Amino acid sequence: QAVAELGWATPTAIQAEAIPLALEGRDLLARARTGSGKTGAYGLPLLQHLLRAKAASSAEAQAVRALVLVPSKELGQQVVRSLRQLAAFCSRDLRVADLCAQTDLAAQRPVLMEKPDVVVGTPGRVLAHLNAHSLSLRHSLELLVLDEADLLLSFGFGEDIKSLLCHLPKIYQALLMSATFSPDVEALKELVLHNPVTVRPPEPQLPGSSQLRQFVVRCGTEEDKFLLLYALLKLRLLQGRALLFVGTLARCYRLKLFLEQFGIPACALNSELPARSRCHVITQFNRGIYDYIVATDEEAPAVAVGQTPRKKRKGAAQSKGKDPEYSVARGIDFQNVAAVINFDVPPTVESYIHRVGRTARADNPGTALTFALPEEQDGLARIEDALAGENGESMLQPYKFSTEEIEGLRYRCRDAMRSVTKQAVKEARLREIKDELLNSEKLKAYFEDNPRDLHVLRHDKPLHPAIVKPHLRNVPEYL
Repeated sequence: QAVAELGWATPTAIQAEAIPLALEGRDLLARARTGSGKTGAYGLPLLQHLLRAKAASSAEAQAVRALVLVPSKELGQQVVRSLRQLAAFCSRDLRVADLCAQTDLAAQRPVLMEKPDVVVGTPGRVLAHLNAHSLSLRHSLELLVLDEADLLLSFGFGEDIKSLLCHLPKIYQALLMSATFSPDVEALKELVLHNPVTVRPPEPQLPGSSQLRQFVVRCGTEEDKFLLLYALLKLRLLQGRALLFVGTLARCYRLKLFLEQFGIPACALNSELPARSRCHVITQFNRGIYDYIVATDEEAPAVAVGQTPRKKRKGAAQSKGKDPEYSVARGIDFQNVAAVINFDVPPTVESYIHRVGRTARADNPGTALTFALPEEQDGLARIEDALAGENGESMLQPYKFSTEEIEGLRYRCRDAMRSVTKQAVKEARLREIKDELLNSEKLKAYFEDNPRDLHVLRHDKPLHPAIVKPHLRNVPEYL
């Protein structure tokens, strides 16, 4: 009933292969790209297994029978939502607990005391509860899922997962889902899976050209990139909502402040802000409140299975106060994204695939646009080679666009770029963190009493340390 309500008419390739095997009780190692229906592929057999177990032994005590490990808070909340949607018509029998949301262990203890059927959380958070004895799995766990296993490892959870396995029973069914099969994932497979079946449905890395149109614009200078983006957004040449990807967090803010000069509101998705704020940004984007999100896929440095856990490392991500459980290019479900703009060429082919995989999801069409400077051509060539069609032709078509036609806007673009100095970017980042602190302290109690007001809080408000020139907001007729 729930599957019908979600509008799932036919199973995706990964679902068709994985579900029957998982229902037989086999351990699975499944590989499928982002947006291919992996959550359904393990969610349906997981819920079915629990319903079967409950129907067979009504006298058995309520217990935590399934554990889903996820790499980030955002992805965890998404998984919880999906499982609850799938269990919508049997929610009396099945309870799903979210250990990703709150920060305080004590606040989650009452939820765990009720022994929910499914627990979803990051390895670090689940391990903390196991060590605090607020969660026990040794006698009850029947099913373990590792979602986005490659990310679990690149976020430095290898040691946490090893420690966590000591708290599990000797026999349980395990499903390991991953977008890539790296040597680390192979090592994890040895640790977690018993005689597994490998599921790798043949699927293209990205949708075909009829669904996803991929373009490249070769820009001569940095200024050309900004000019082109200004023209695309201000003249509404790009329809619908868009994700803009840049290389670093500082550029995130530079782009946001640049767009503000022209009265184009956008949110910067900042790994320095708390997870709850980022989730709020994404939720509001999905509801259509914002049109543009500027993001970066900067993340914590990779750590192999055998290395020191992230708590003891002083990696770049930690030293700057960024959330090590954050990566926007992967896993998070942005809905109805019409276009992805790679303002900077992605650093790797995988990064390109994950960024562009945010659009043209399910059966929706999408557009990907990549801006490339001369010094970024090598990176672009690597991406084009990796994604070339059968006959070797590039999937990235040149974007037919006459730069001469927007030359009249160039002086305005220069004007705006001059206003967005390094100091302005620094102040904008500080200001957003200060606003966040004020909001979270003052409003925490208020929003608990008035949940409706939460959706009024907007994240795309101007940050304005840069001087905004009012005349730039409008494009005169002669231009």
